[in-house]
Amino acid sequence: MDNSTYTTLTRQSGLMREMEAVAHNIANMSTTGFRREGVIFAEHVKALDGNEPSLSMANASARHIDLSAGALTQTDGTFDFAIQGDGFFLVETPQGERLTRAGSFTPDAAGELVSMDGHRLLDGGGTPIFIPPDAQDIALAADGTLSADGRPLSQIGLWLPEVPTDLIHEQGVLFHAEQGIVPSETATILQGFTEGSNVEPITEIARMIEVQRAYEMGQTFLDREDQRIRSVIQTLGR
Repeated sequence: MDNSTYTTLTRQSGLMREMEAVAHNIANMSTTGFRREGVIFAEHVKALDGNEPSLSMANASARHIDLSAGALTQTDGTFDFAIQGDGFFLVETPQGERLTRAGSFTPDAAGELVSMDGHRLLDGGGTPIFIPPDAQDIALAADGTLSADGRPLSQIGLWLPEVPTDLIHEQGVLFHAEQGIVPSETATILQGFTEGSNVEPITEIARMIEVQRAYEMGQTFLDREDQRIRSVIQTLGR
């Protein structure tokens, strides 16, 4: 197998990863709090012996998370919250604390606010938020202060990854910051709203077509290269 074939194979592998990311984005374009992902291509160049030109390989192992805001939808739900600005809610999962922009919560049997997946919402001190069973008028201030019948209950924490590029998309709408989190100083919260996905369907479909065409071109080259090698072997074997 020659260098051109190796180069094309690495490119094909990267295009497959990007196709997976685009398909995942399209599948979640209606998911509350979802963040679009893209694939980052890097080029690795290696010098070869003699007078041969250098060898270039493509690598697409890293993913980029688009943190731009999604559209807000008014639900008038008491425990539907949307973040304005840079920040994340912090929820408690079996794997540890995770960040999310999905702001649909509800009190569980114990009176604690939980996400749609049953993960407890945490306040600024990392403590679950309890809603008294007899609470009637639930109000949320822009700074995250949650009140019931005019009495403060807790303050919802808003957080950012300490390193902006540190976010890892784990599953659904959950993110993990490996190097820790810090409080968000500028973000605010709206009550009665949810934030939608930031996926642009037309853009993603157009990108899917581009990736598919690029992959088909690469596959055509590999097929022709395979046929060329077979013809050489047959000629030499006569």
